[in-house]
Amino acid sequence: MFVLEVFISGLLSGVMYSLVALGFVLIFKASGVFNFAQGAMVLLAALTFVRFIEMGIPLWLAAIMTFGVMIVLAIFIERFLLRPLVNQPLITLFMLTIGLNYFLEGLAQAVWDAEVHGLDIGIEDVPWVGLEQATGLLISMFDVISALIAMGLVIILSIVFNKTKVGRALRAVSNDHQAAMSVGIPLNRIWVIVWAMSGLVALVAGALWGTRLGVQFSLSIVALKALPVLILGGFNSIMGAIVAGLIIGASEKLGEVFLGPYVGGGIESFFPYVLAMMVLFWRPQGLFGDVIIERV
Repeated sequence: MFVLEVFISGLLSGVMYSLVALGFVLIFKASGVFNFAQGAMVLLAALTFVRFIEMGIPLWLAAIMTFGVMIVLAIFIERFLLRPLVNQPLITLFMLTIGLNYFLEGLAQAVWDAEVHGLDIGIEDVPWVGLEQATGLLISMFDVISALIAMGLVIILSIVFNKTKVGRALRAVSNDHQAAMSVGIPLNRIWVIVWAMSGLVALVAGALWGTRLGVQFSLSIVALKALPVLILGGFNSIMGAIVAGLIIGASEKLGEVFLGPYVGGGIESFFPYVLAMMVLFWRPQGLFGDVIIERV
């Protein structure tokens, strides 16, 4: 029973990792660039959200206002940062996101503050009594509800990418900027949409992780937990982010419990990276990533 509890707890944590990884996948699918600033976007969204709540604004309205801030940020990024760099080498865009990361971290703390804020979104971090009585499993209510919220968002975004015209346009843009523009796809509008969607993911991830850890600067480091998920699942696969998140979450919890005592503990902090590195040797593009073939 204990093993099952650890396994389920790991799966639920893995869904949270998938949510953070999803922000990276969205940007990569639309531009082919790894967005180094995703962690800073999580910090900015969470800090903005919690400060609005502290001003006495209702939770639902604070969420809408914060999403509005992330949309404005998306428009700013497209207009002043991405538009001048259309069809430039990918390394240039990647370096841009590194600079954007530090800018957003500084902006969030300059506009608001650098203090630690408690965040309560109405989900209690207590054992699910009904489940415990029915099955004997001791699972946190917060983990279950958070996982359901994250899965719901992932499903919605998967539908958008795979079943809508916007999704097809996003895939076309990622393949070739100039070719996409030549067939009438509005590159500027697509970039605003995808960065706004990434901002929405950052808001949800920031709210959930901020409730668990507190809204503080370390939230921007949470994004590093998504790197093994991206490597394992593939940088351009939403399904890969989901499956890899579940694998990483379950494996790190089980590894900490059963292997930790033999190596002095701390496996949870590095085991996902070891697992991702092992996958790189076997399948460099990840489990669900597309094989990249370049003709020269």
